[in-house]
Amino acid sequence: MDLEAGRDGTLVQREPLPDPVPGIRLECITYWSQGLRVKGYYCAPETEKPLPPLVYCRGGIRSVGMVRVARLVTLARRGYAVFAPFYRGNEGGEGREDFGGEDRHDLYNGIRLLRSLPGVRDEPVPLLGFSRGAMMALLASKECEGVGPVAVWGGVSDLLLTYEERVDLRRMLKRVVGHPKKDETSYRARSPVCWAGQIASPVLIIHGSIDEHVGVEHAYRLGKALAEAGKSYKMDIYQGRAHVFPREEDEAVLDSIFDWFSRA
Repeated sequence: MDLEAGRDGTLVQREPLPDPVPGIRLECITYWSQGLRVKGYYCAPETEKPLPPLVYCRGGIRSVGMVRVARLVTLARRGYAVFAPFYRGNEGGEGREDFGGEDRHDLYNGIRLLRSLPGVRDEPVPLLGFSRGAMMALLASKECEGVGPVAVWGGVSDLLLTYEERVDLRRMLKRVVGHPKKDETSYRARSPVCWAGQIASPVLIIHGSIDEHVGVEHAYRLGKALAEAGKSYKMDIYQGRAHVFPREEDEAVLDSIFDWFSRA
């Protein structure tokens, strides 16, 4: 077990992929996490200068919400070395994803890996978490060294609320996390509102007011929990916007996130 822990966050393989756009390179990276070979995308501008790191925490589970290369390109174009873990069991990675349980270590070890790569600055890593990825990003802020500011967009902050809101997800949640009454501890462990006082990063909350996938109540509950814990946070609610924003506004919101990263 000690040998496995010592390998965590170390590189197994880098597989170059075709450049998604001119001047941006893309690789599929395999790395160690809890004795498993797991995978993620690395996307960065072509440059000789060391780049600041950024980790994108995807939403969904398994094939739903899988990392989109186009999303990583929009982030890398802003001058960042971007890593996006797939989480275990996906795209040929070993193990089985468990929605913020043991698979959270795939994010933590991805953060360690990114900081160790040549051409990437070894500095605190900003995290951008979308949907379920918000839960992952905030878990990292609570438990993982080397995390910088955290932006959460359309983020899950209370998994018990998700169980109530998303009837279509109840079967998956019962299978992967457990029953909310019998396994309430597992739900609370995945709910940032329950441990906001342990979040070590400043937090930016982005949410659409008519989000039907993750209701805006998640944003309000997270803001309230952070405020009560005396934590630094900023909340931007976008009126009339759903889970996914129109493209032009999406870019403007990303601009605001990166501006906040630079000042947080």
